[in-house]
Amino acid sequence: MSAFPIDYAAVFQALPGGVLLLTPQLVIADANEALLWRAGRERHELIGRPLFDVFPDNPDDPDASGMRNLRASLERVVATGVRDSMALQRYDVEAPGRPGTFEERYWSPVNTPVLDADGRVRLIVHRVEEVTEIVRAGAGDHPVDRVRMEAELYTRAQDLQEVNERLRLAQVREREVVLALQEAMLPAPVPVGHHRAAVRYRPAVGALNVCGDWYDLADLPGDRMAVAVGDVVGHGLAAACVMGQLRSALSAAARVADGPARALEVLGIYARSVDGAESTTAVQAVIDWSTHTLSYSSAGHPPPALLHPDGTVELLDGATDPPLGARPEHVDRPEAQVAFADDAVLVLYTDGLIERRLEDIDVGLARLAEALTRHRGADAETLADALLADLLPPGGATDDAALVIIRL
Repeated sequence: MSAFPIDYAAVFQALPGGVLLLTPQLVIADANEALLWRAGRERHELIGRPLFDVFPDNPDDPDASGMRNLRASLERVVATGVRDSMALQRYDVEAPGRPGTFEERYWSPVNTPVLDADGRVRLIVHRVEEVTEIVRAGAGDHPVDRVRMEAELYTRAQDLQEVNERLRLAQVREREVVLALQEAMLPAPVPVGHHRAAVRYRPAVGALNVCGDWYDLADLPGDRMAVAVGDVVGHGLAAACVMGQLRSALSAAARVADGPARALEVLGIYARSVDGAESTTAVQAVIDWSTHTLSYSSAGHPPPALLHPDGTVELLDGATDPPLGARPEHVDRPEAQVAFADDAVLVLYTDGLIERRLEDIDVGLARLAEALTRHRGADAETLADALLADLLPPGGATDDAALVIIRL
């Protein structure tokens, strides 16, 4: 926080560039003085009105594309939550006091989302710099020069639109490839021994936001099961590939290592040889039904939750260590053990289920505990669906979420 009190409303009005604040429905919420001066409008003419009612295209210009281009950019920002810088636009403006008379104007726009704690777009900052005089000076006085300049600007705008559309399609295809790859690498929810687990994976919203979350279940000798979840830093195809390598390595280590801490130590050593595996978090637990004990170890991951039959929730945070690759040298990882009663529930998850932007993680953990207590009588499959419905934002989260639930 700043040591000096700041009047952000005054700062907004004093910005030298023209700025509009728009709602996701493209209604004008506010405008600064520079924008009002450039557009030749009074505040009451803008606030609360749809953007394109105030600034329509010139109806007498059949080639006018400013409104279409701007709408496409703003809708991309709302859909993706990502800033969009537009090409130079010719967007004529109705002359103040002369309805139906449009003045030739050129603008350089940038549209930036303002996100809430759940990653949803609440406002769009539409910043524009007017460059009309620069364009006119560059075009020269001869009519042929003017036509050539306008044609070049139009061509550049159309080329950028085509590039943006190709980029969008490439992002959609990458998302489809990543999701298919993750689906192929994550194990199917089949019974392990005579015990059944409910598993869920929910990808993040946005073309490039699919990340490297994973879960794994392994049948061990005796009446035991190893269960793990992990989260690779990064997103897209690279993170998914790293996820596949680490999940397979931990699954193999869990079958031969002497407990979850040793399994994570093996994974940590292996992760040093995998590009992109640095700072991956993971938690491994081994359930032993013959002794009614649960051993666990965490590499920087949010704590598993143990829902007891009486409805109390215990966060398993007694064996937490830094993420993979965080230490330059090998150090033994800690391991803890806890007893459980029949009909208890073990919940492992990734941070996308509980964390929200600008919110302390303890708030998300409390929200998880409350939901578990409220749904404690549900079977594993029903409980998994209830947790996703209660904890994930209605419009989808900006981070992946993996979830494993086992009724003990």
